Amino acid sequence: MKSLEEKILKEGTVLPGNILKVASFLNHQLDVDFIMEMGKEIARIFKGEKITKILTVETSGIAIAMGAAAQMHLPVVFAKKHKSGNLSGDMYKTVVHSYTHGVDYNIVVSCDFLSGDDKVLIIDDFLANGKALIGLIDIVNQAGAEVVGCSCAIEKGFQGGGDFLRAKGIRVESLAIVESMSDDSLTFRSM
Repeated sequence: MKSLEEKILKEGTVLPGNILKVASFLNHQLDVDFIMEMGKEIARIFKGEKITKILTVETSGIAIAMGAAAQMHLPVVFAKKHKSGNLSGDMYKTVVHSYTHGVDYNIVVSCDFLSGDDKVLIIDDFLANGKALIGLIDIVNQAGAEVVGCSCAIEKGFQGGGDFLRAKGIRVESLAIVESMSDDSLTFRSM
C-alpha cells in the first residue's frame, strides 16, 4: 500500500532495537480516516474469501481489525493479554512473545466467540518475528476453526516472521513490508 509506505516515511521514526515508531497514526494516536483506508485495502485483498470472524490481539491490532471489519461487515474478536474479571467460562489460551515489549503474554479468547464453524482472518498492526500471529493461529486451531489468512499493517520483512509463516503455507498479506531500516533510512520490499 503505497500510501502507507509514504506515511511511514513521513511520520515514522526508527528507534534503537529495530523498533519502528508510528505513534502519530497507529500506536498511540489514531488517524481514523487512514485506518479505515487500510481496512478497505484488507477487505479488497481478501474479497471473495468466506470469512466469518476477524481475530486480533489487544491493543494496537484492534483499530485495524475494526477498519477491515467495518468494510467486510464482520465481528472482531480480540485476544486479551490478561484474563479479566468480566471473562468467565472456558477459554482458549496460549503464550505470545511481544518483540516490542520483550515480554511473554498469556492471551485468552472466550470459547463463546470462536467455534469450529468459523473461518478466521487474523489481523495485527506489526509483524516482526511472527510470534503474535503464531499464538493467534494456535487459538484458532484450538477452536477447530480455519485460518483463512493473516494481514498486518506493517511487516518488518528483515525479521523473517512473515516469510516463516508463508513457508508454512499460511497466507500472509501485509500492507507494507519494511525490507531494511536504520537510523537514517527505510527501504520497502517490492510487492
